[in-house]
Amino acid sequence: MKKSDYITREGWLELDREFKTLWKEERPRVTQAVSEAAALGDRSENAEYIYGKKRLREIDRRLRFLGKRLDALTIVDPSPQQEGRVFFGAWVELEDEAGQRVRYRLVGPDEFNLSEGKLSVDSPLARALLKKQVDDEVEVSTPSGLQFWYINEIRYSPFEARGRTPKQ
Repeated sequence: MKKSDYITREGWLELDREFKTLWKEERPRVTQAVSEAAALGDRSENAEYIYGKKRLREIDRRLRFLGKRLDALTIVDPSPQQEGRVFFGAWVELEDEAGQRVRYRLVGPDEFNLSEGKLSVDSPLARALLKKQVDDEVEVSTPSGLQFWYINEIRYSPFEARGRTPKQ
């Protein structure tokens, strides 16, 4: 399945910051280090030169990816019409059958991070949550069987720090 081309404004700014840091700081620093290592002579046994060239390739590969990806992404800002239902960018508090509560934010695949409570909108749980409301029950098929979640709260602004995010 093709991943979504949606991203939150915060996620886009983070990727853009990474691109600029790589381009303006990291790449020039590594290029300088490679140049200095090359001036030392025999490049075939010069670990600093070999590592530096490898790092430059990694940076250039990431820059190409980020450049293309940033151009393809669509920033999605929440709208007032979404209030009360789960859509992209929503913060959602869920409760399982055992009463355990977790909080997620539905984000694009480029920014998901479960340890931070960021759930990819392409995941089965997020797909099941879309367009649901508070007090709705969501059924998600997992490899270990069906899981049921109850929607306790939906917000389009962050939860306070009191909430738990899932553990890895």
